[in-house]
Amino acid sequence: MTRRSFAAGLFGALAALATFDHAPFGGLLVMVEKANAEDGSKADRSPSMPMARDPAVAVAEEYEIARREGTREAFELFIARHGDDPLAEKARAELKRLSR
Repeated sequence: MTRRSFAAGLFGALAALATFDHAPFGGLLVMVEKANAEDGSKADRSPSMPMARDPAVAVAEEYEIARREGTREAFELFIARHGDDPLAEKARAELKRLSR
């Protein structure tokens, strides 16, 4: 086997072993580049997950929906879901007002 055919065979083997996860020879792995991009080093990227909502705001919105509907079922559902919330007392008062 000649030196030239050995070098060509070695280059061919390296090219065959290269996958899509690799950058050109001498470059970083694409996965490493992606990890570096996701570590917050780029200020213009938006977060991958939105921030959690304030639970008190969500409960207040649900109470307003029940109040707008104004039905017994809506207030009962609110009380069943949020019975220990201070707004549940308002919902109970609305239920008493509806039953008169």
